[in-house]
Amino acid sequence: MKTSEFFRKLTGIYLWGNLFAMVAVIVLLVILVQVGMNVYTHHGERIAVPNLKKVSLERAQNVADELGLELVVTDTGYIKSLAPGTILEQMPAPGTFVKSGRIIYITINAISTPTMVLPDVIDNSSYREAVAKLKSMGFKIGEPQYIPGEKNWVYGILVNNRNVAAGQRIPIEAVLVIQVGNGQRDAADSIFMTDLPRDEYEDVELYDGNAESAPTIEDTEETPSQTAPSTGAADNGDDFEVVE
Repeated sequence: MKTSEFFRKLTGIYLWGNLFAMVAVIVLLVILVQVGMNVYTHHGERIAVPNLKKVSLERAQNVADELGLELVVTDTGYIKSLAPGTILEQMPAPGTFVKSGRIIYITINAISTPTMVLPDVIDNSSYREAVAKLKSMGFKIGEPQYIPGEKNWVYGILVNNRNVAAGQRIPIEAVLVIQVGNGQRDAADSIFMTDLPRDEYEDVELYDGNAESAPTIEDTEETPSQTAPSTGAADNGDDFEVVE
């Protein structure tokens, strides 16, 4: 190709027209992408997050719908003084500027009173150990009830004057009354051999249930050396006379 021919094609309308068309397409694509991103991200839109705390879930949902926001419950708590379903916490915080479609994460008051599983502390721990464990779990502990038994040993737990057992679910607002031994034996308890002084049971022979080894009257009682004197009346039976 001659030089003159090359420069003629380089300055031709066809080449520059193609270049111009390519640049125009690129610019148009950039503009379309920018506009689409602005629409998708709601560029320049500012919505102040309302304060939804202590508002019922139903009312909060209506407010969110009006503003174009979405509510999502992520957790529950419990405050006795508030109605069930009341919003306790929210994120983002009130007053934060967001765009429409933003999710507001909320924590609501439990619909029913939460419960916890009672651990195995009955007849398995001292009073001090039981109180420490129960309080660490969030249980409320009332004044102990002392009953006959080993001192400071846990024999039972009462809730509303009813005995409960390990594994039962207890409302977190319930007050637990622990039944604790007072160190005194109940009069109804059996008296065992070990309750006697040592010198009183060392020589006691135990009966093993065998008839041949069972103690007899002769072994336990002395035979009288003399019989009781008898009276004449007793010999003949004439101790009284009928008088007509």
